Amino acid sequence: MLKSFFRTARRIVTPLMFKRIIRKAKSTLHPVIDISDDYTELLSGINAGWLERGNLYSFDYAMRNLPSEAPIIEIGSFCGLSTNLLAYYKQANSVKNKVVNCDKWQWNDTGQVGHSTFTYPEYLSFAKDAYIRNVQMFSRDDLPYTIELFSDEFFQQWRENREVSDVFGRTLRLGGPISFCFIDGNHAYDYAKRDFVNTDEFLESGGFILFDDSADGTKWEVSRVRDEVIATRRYDVVAKNPNYLFRKK
Repeated sequence: MLKSFFRTARRIVTPLMFKRIIRKAKSTLHPVIDISDDYTELLSGINAGWLERGNLYSFDYAMRNLPSEAPIIEIGSFCGLSTNLLAYYKQANSVKNKVVNCDKWQWNDTGQVGHSTFTYPEYLSFAKDAYIRNVQMFSRDDLPYTIELFSDEFFQQWRENREVSDVFGRTLRLGGPISFCFIDGNHAYDYAKRDFVNTDEFLESGGFILFDDSADGTKWEVSRVRDEVIATRRYDVVAKNPNYLFRKK
């Protein structure tokens, strides 16, 4: 029935109107608290990335309830959409915690992308350049510390209190407690599980973890990690919007 409705809608509405209709239909099927405003609409229209609008509420909630001024960690940066949104909700809530994130901008694929003339490494090199430009524009007064490492490498250096250089040429000594971590790296089980274990090692009591693509019914393997976190009974589920936001007890 919905498919028939969407086919008909395509014939009589503009592309922008059609996008709004789809968004409304999805929100009816999977209700979320959506706190989008003019800024988030404009940003998501120009900053490439995959945005689950329910994450905005979780970002805002975590910012309003951080247990300390310990760093906020983001695993996976891509083109900087979520990074810029974290900065936005930091500003909205007068939060001073620095954001430290990591991305290697490398995937296992190395060949051409579909029938295009460019390869995955070229695509990801473009994404890195876009990330730098995007955060320098939209987070210019609150640049994150962006470390070009895989998350396993990042946490090992965090564990060793290493001094590292970020993509903007600044130095930072890693280590210490974490107040909030947004896990949005490789969604395969082994990777997502290690991201949780590494985060859990440093996350403060009262600190938050948000797993992207962890909604009920998802096919992503991060859902297995979500269930294992619940089973530990060391975390409270703060929100399912539709992704899971946890607070450490």
